[in-house]
Amino acid sequence: MAHATGRRRTGALAVISVAAALLTGCAEKQAGTEGAPAPRTSAPVSGKESPGPSGTPGSGPTAKPGELPDAYDFTPDPARVPKSAPQARTLTRRAVLGPDDWTAGMAVHRPYESSGTWTVLEDSCVWSRAGLPDHVLDSFTRRLDVPAADGRGRVQGAMTVTVHRTVADADREIEDTVQESFRCPDQELGGGQRLSGLMSLQMDRKDVRNADASLFEAGKHEGPGSDGRQHYVWSKSRIGTVTAAVSVKGAKGYENTDLLRIAAEGAAKILYRIELALK
Repeated sequence: MAHATGRRRTGALAVISVAAALLTGCAEKQAGTEGAPAPRTSAPVSGKESPGPSGTPGSGPTAKPGELPDAYDFTPDPARVPKSAPQARTLTRRAVLGPDDWTAGMAVHRPYESSGTWTVLEDSCVWSRAGLPDHVLDSFTRRLDVPAADGRGRVQGAMTVTVHRTVADADREIEDTVQESFRCPDQELGGGQRLSGLMSLQMDRKDVRNADASLFEAGKHEGPGSDGRQHYVWSKSRIGTVTAAVSVKGAKGYENTDLLRIAAEGAAKILYRIELALK
């Protein structure tokens, strides 16, 4: 039985690795093809040399159309990094997407927004909300759905942008998230919602092209209105002191790849907005 469990875990990690590559690779293409500006780290559309810091061609890396950069090289302007709660709130509201920003046809979920609280995974593997810890300046969540239509169910999306006091604090959030899926592969969200079979993988930094660090999580979701167990995908990334999480709960008629595309598009646009706020 131990060998069988090991094989299942290895297989799941392989799937997560492929999906994570989709999130960090295709995400930038998604952002550029869905009516939003492509992230700064995307290759130039013309295929010419990208401008360097001075804005003159030839001082930056070269890339062909559609190619990703060799490495993520964005450095936040220290003067733009939030150092107070009001500054952090300005950034989080600027970064989080609205119903017209993520993907076509999305609608506001009820409840739509939550802020000023922090989610905590208890020892019982049940999620609860608490006040912001000292190392968090602000955390803001917004929820959007793809409404049911054409025989397919309602997909639920959510995004959270969090501003920490230090890079070390933000990195700790990424590391703790990976450990949570190992500690609690099955989790209770409240209101009868449940996640099961969760697997998380933090990506190697050399493979992350649109953030300083990224992780990916996948599993199953079920709850009121879900029409049984459905696919669930979730990603979290960090740029400087800011983390951005995007979750997508599937529905009848949606494949896992559909959810990955929705998550990739949302994550790419949020990360681009964070860059703009910090540059």
